Amino acid sequence: MKDGVRIAVVGTGAIAQLTHIPVLSKMRGVELVALCDNDGPKARALADRFEVPDVFTDLEEMLDSDALDAVVVATPNHLHEPHVLSALRNGLHVLSERPMALSARGVERCLAAATKNDLVLQVAHNHRFRSDVQALSQFLRNGELGSLTSVRAGALLVERPGDGWRGRKAEAGGGVFLDQGFPLLDLAMWLADFPEPVRISALARKGKGANATEVAMQLFLECAGGVSIVLDVSWAYVGDQDRWWFEAHGTKGSGRLAPLRVIKDINGRNVNVTPSGAAARESAFLQSYRAELAHFIAMVQGEVPRKLPTEQVMVHKVLESAYKAAEDGREVRF
Repeated sequence: MKDGVRIAVVGTGAIAQLTHIPVLSKMRGVELVALCDNDGPKARALADRFEVPDVFTDLEEMLDSDALDAVVVATPNHLHEPHVLSALRNGLHVLSERPMALSARGVERCLAAATKNDLVLQVAHNHRFRSDVQALSQFLRNGELGSLTSVRAGALLVERPGDGWRGRKAEAGGGVFLDQGFPLLDLAMWLADFPEPVRISALARKGKGANATEVAMQLFLECAGGVSIVLDVSWAYVGDQDRWWFEAHGTKGSGRLAPLRVIKDINGRNVNVTPSGAAARESAFLQSYRAELAHFIAMVQGEVPRKLPTEQVMVHKVLESAYKAAEDGREVRF
C-alpha cells in the first residue's frame, strides 16, 4: 500500500456511478485500479471517463489478481453476500452496500469470514456519516436532550423504481422497506445505541403480482428502556414531491433532520440550540458517502481502530421480524 490502497468497485450501477467511483477516483491515499460488471461496455465507458486502468466482467478473475487491497461491493442485493464472501476469502478488505446479506444468518457468515481472515468489513450505512447526523449524535450521546424516548422517521416517494432488479423479490430481497426503511431503522437503532428489541408490529401493502414486493409499509418497534421507533415508507405516495424526515425525541429536547434543528428545554423554556454551520456545503447524500469511504480507507490503513459491524445481526433480525409481523398480521415478540 505504499502508493495508497488499491481498490476496485464491483457493480457499476447508479450508486457506484453517483458516489463510489467519482469519490474514490479523487481520494487521497487511494488508487482506483479496476471496475467489475457483467456489462463490459458500460464498465469500460466509466473506466475511460474516470481514468480507471482495468475492467473485468468476471469477479473471480479480478479477485485472483495481485493488484488489489480492497473492494467496494455495489451489485444487486442478492449478490452482496456471495461477493463479500468471495472478496474476504481472497484476502481483500470489503465495503459492502446495504444490505450486506439478505438474512441475519448471511450477515453472520460475512462477519465470520472477516474475523477468520482478519480483514476490514464495513456496511454502507451512509446516513451515519452525514454531518447533520453527526451533530445530532453528539447532542444525544452527551445527554443534552435527556433520555431518548422515541424516533419517528419516514420516506415517501412519488415514483417507485422502474422494472429492474429492485422490483423483483428474489433479487432485491424486499421492497420499499428494505430499500428505504432499512437505512432509517439502522440509523434509529444506531443513535439509540442499539437497545434490545422487545416487540414489533407492521403493516405492508404489496404491489401487483405473485412475486411483487411491498410498495408501502408502516412499522412500530418497542425496545428496552421504553424507546420506540416508528417508520413510514412508501413507493406509492400521491403528492407533489418526495418526503423524507427523521426526528429523535428525548426527555429534555428533540432533534430533527433535513435541515437539522435541535430544541432543548432550558429552565422550562424551549430554546433553539441548533449549531451554526452544521449543514455541509455539498449535498448530505454525497457528503455522507465521501465521509463513509474515507472512514473505510482509514480502517484499512490502520489510522482508526477496526470495528466489525456485529450490530447488523440485530438490525437484520428486526428486519426479518418486521416482514413476519406484516405477513402474519400479528405482533412479533423477541
